[in-house]
Amino acid sequence: MVVSSDSPFNGETSRRDFLKSSSAWGFAALTAGSLISDTTFAAGVQKKEVPEHLKLSLAAYSFNRYMQQSWPKTRERKTPATMTIQDFVRYCGEQKLDGCELTSYYFPNPVNEDYLKETRDLAGSLGLAVSGTAIGNDFCLPKGTARDAQLEMTRKWIDYSAILGAPVIRIFAGKVPKGGNEAEAIRICQAGINESLKYAEKKGVSLALENHGGITSTPGQMMRIIDGIDKAPNFGINFDSGNFRTEHPYEDLEKIAPLAINAQIKVEMGARGNQVPADIPRIIKILKDAHYKNFVVLEYEAKEEPKEAIPGYLKQLRKLI
Repeated sequence: MVVSSDSPFNGETSRRDFLKSSSAWGFAALTAGSLISDTTFAAGVQKKEVPEHLKLSLAAYSFNRYMQQSWPKTRERKTPATMTIQDFVRYCGEQKLDGCELTSYYFPNPVNEDYLKETRDLAGSLGLAVSGTAIGNDFCLPKGTARDAQLEMTRKWIDYSAILGAPVIRIFAGKVPKGGNEAEAIRICQAGINESLKYAEKKGVSLALENHGGITSTPGQMMRIIDGIDKAPNFGINFDSGNFRTEHPYEDLEKIAPLAINAQIKVEMGARGNQVPADIPRIIKILKDAHYKNFVVLEYEAKEEPKEAIPGYLKQLRKLI
């Protein structure tokens, strides 16, 4: 199946064929209390029954400016690191959320199983599900030690997610390496996803490919990647409402929403330095129209103080979902 590089879904038959062929994948809920356990999914193409209300979660990246980070950063922090991943879990409990998304960057490195279980149990004691985890991988790297390290890191976080009880990891595709071309980058990205999916399925974890720039900057690019993904019960898209820097971002979000198994809501749209407030009601309507039924995860990245701004956005999302 080939999707035109000029128009994401020229013609529409290609997209329909993909969705139809996906119906055998049967993406099932993987952990009790996380995804809706009595409903099956087909590669993000979800059955028509929609729950009375969606569940609300918050991404740890919302406090990126304050979080203690284990991964190397190339720029100096503007604010002191005053928050641990467990502090974040407690904040989510204070907000009476349904879940919390725990980004890999903020865990100790290396992280041990006891710390993972302690964090999982802390969330459970506060009535929270771990709605998902996130890694900053790049599957476009060519064969070699750097690529091997990316695949090994992905396997580790699949293991960690299983311990945490997280049903899904949002993953990146990556970007075209210097001197490379997009077609080859997509091919090796597909190989990385397929290899990781096999391991993740054994662990009961799903992988959600995020629209995160690089070779996932448009719906057309995402569909070209998906064309080469093996049919698997544990694959779908992470719908990030703020990551399409396209001419018609809302229309492009509509194109990927039927494949979403995880959804992140940002409060702004557009490229950095030229951002405008997001139409959050419109974004939630896009998800509902696509019969989305998993966690709605607020990922706050605006300039205002997170602890002051986040409660208001959570209140708005509660009304909408």
